[in-house]
Amino acid sequence: MRKLKNEELGRVDADTYKSIEKKPFCIMLDNVRSMNNVGSAFRTADAFLAEQIILTGITAQPPHREIHKTALGATESVDWIYYATTAEAVKALKEDGWVIVAIEQADKSMALDAFTPDLKKKYCFVFGNEVFGVDDAIIPQVDSVIEIPQFGTKHSLNISVTIGIVSWHFIINSQ
Repeated sequence: MRKLKNEELGRVDADTYKSIEKKPFCIMLDNVRSMNNVGSAFRTADAFLAEQIILTGITAQPPHREIHKTALGATESVDWIYYATTAEAVKALKEDGWVIVAIEQADKSMALDAFTPDLKKKYCFVFGNEVFGVDDAIIPQVDSVIEIPQFGTKHSLNISVTIGIVSWHFIINSQ
């Protein structure tokens, strides 16, 4: 066994990526503070063929050196849009037919492993601020809330880890 070289991975360039059919999901970042987390979200969106990233509120926007450090060029391949508020973004996506799912710990949340996407729908997963999570005012506006079960002492996972887990779960359950 040997580790593959980058040129053996069969990856496409950013222009070719733009023309590939995307998976019916997007990632919304609700007031995310860390530009490293924003860059990681772009890189994960690229890896799993997300349709787009929605940036809201204080979430930094490309181009920025700190985002680029972790995105490693994914800001060039993944489509993105910015909204001044998360509420504005949720409203616009709902009007466009997206199912809005907050990733949060809530009284009526469903465990991620119980979530099976409807293959006829497109989903927008909302990931919240590193300290405060998804804005409390947004929770009543979403269609459902998913929670990743955890068993240790910490209250949450890092947002970039959460985005990867949810994206992978969506991909393997929507085939």
